[in-house]
Amino acid sequence: MQSLPAIFAGSFLIGFSGAMMPGPMLTVTIREAARRGFWAGPLVVLGHGALEFALVVGLVLGLGALVSRPLFLGVVGALGGAILLAMAWGMLRGLPRLTLTLEAVGGPGRGPVVGGIVTSLANPYWTVWWATVGLSYVSLTAGTGWVGPAVFFAGHILSDLVWYSLVSGTLHFGRRFLTDRAYRWLVGTCAVLLIYFALVFLAGGVERLLGLG
Repeated sequence: MQSLPAIFAGSFLIGFSGAMMPGPMLTVTIREAARRGFWAGPLVVLGHGALEFALVVGLVLGLGALVSRPLFLGVVGALGGAILLAMAWGMLRGLPRLTLTLEAVGGPGRGPVVGGIVTSLANPYWTVWWATVGLSYVSLTAGTGWVGPAVFFAGHILSDLVWYSLVSGTLHFGRRFLTDRAYRWLVGTCAVLLIYFALVFLAGGVERLLGLG
């Protein structure tokens, strides 16, 4: 069993390396930060973190047996890809009337907190990570009761908070350099990235489902 400082440091470093990888949550953070400022990053992480907190509780209570099944991962991949395609379509459809003064056009349409939840649920790699790395790490803390998993979650979510706050803060303080045209290009690029991730997720989900036959 690892010490609590080691659990915290390990979860922070592992989580930080994952947080820095481009993905759907990053595109939503960029999109929201361009209009909502610095707090978009922390708010996206708030939604993402609430979902992960529930998942950590579930893993401690035995949810790992379900999320590691190929059928579950296949369904998550297929549905996640479809959700991301819908999000990308909403973003592209709203581009002609998109300005930096609008509160919400296209995308999730319910703000950064819901965006953090939706992009997490729609990302099968997030599920796979928790079914493997996350589950393994929670298992290592089994001898500490709830303290170890709590420390693991704190380190993990702190890495997300640091990175996405940095992203939204950088974009916010550079806001004066963003014109409406540049903003539309930024959102359009994010939408294209979402389409790419959606197709990858769909392919992986279908492959898993076909492999069950």
